[in-house]
Amino acid sequence: MPHLRSTGADLYYEVTGEGDPLVLVHGSWTDHTGWRSVVPALAASHRVVVYDRRGHSRSTGGTGPGSRTRDEDDLAALPERLDLAPAHVVGNSYGASTALGLGARRPELFRGLVAHEPPLLATVANDPELRPLMRVARDRIDAVVELLRAGDDRGGAHLFVEEVALGPGMWERLPDRARETFVANAATFLDEQNDPHWDELDVTRLSALTAPVLPSYGTTSPPWFARIVGGLADAIAHARIRTLEGAGHVPHTTHPELYVATVTGFPADPTAG
Repeated sequence: MPHLRSTGADLYYEVTGEGDPLVLVHGSWTDHTGWRSVVPALAASHRVVVYDRRGHSRSTGGTGPGSRTRDEDDLAALPERLDLAPAHVVGNSYGASTALGLGARRPELFRGLVAHEPPLLATVANDPELRPLMRVARDRIDAVVELLRAGDDRGGAHLFVEEVALGPGMWERLPDRARETFVANAATFLDEQNDPHWDELDVTRLSALTAPVLPSYGTTSPPWFARIVGGLADAIAHARIRTLEGAGHVPHTTHPELYVATVTGFPADPTAG
């Protein structure tokens, strides 16, 4: 099994297909297998790299507390060490935040960036219309953290899926393997939440990224994602928003054909949709 050493962690990765390099960055709780519905189609035209972020599944966590900056450094190591830079980068949720954070710091590593629903809550914290909803969201995340700190990884994972990410009834609809992956990676989510800057982004610095940028959100997701995406588009003059009709927080799982079309159609037609 291939691993890459980065800042004290061993990162598991897989490479599939030929063509322009494309790195997929998964969100919290899950791992590289979350992309399995879209990798074959993407690999038809790209050299696709999937990996487990540090502390997830087959990747070790390294030493000391985690931070999004460390995740960004890990992401940078993949195209650099595998001789794939600059690469197209596609991120979901916390993985999208990671990709955007790296884009602000290392723009030369990017050919293009697709970021679906980054949970950059701090960027909309002062929006008066969203404030009551944001308070509910943060209370729910705090409740998840409380369960994890008490050692109830399964309870925390269940609450996160049902009340934060996917919606009521979704825990039982997940495949058994997906549920077990959530539970196994619960400690890493807790570590991420201990980073006081996990939901922040230097949007001004990101504006220097000249590669095409496509922030996206689903129409069934909570409203703050649309506001976050809108803020990113305002900060990056050449960014184009993609609205995924009928999709939510994990469109690569629920709407794989739509998601593949979104990724492969960008930046050829960034204004589509």
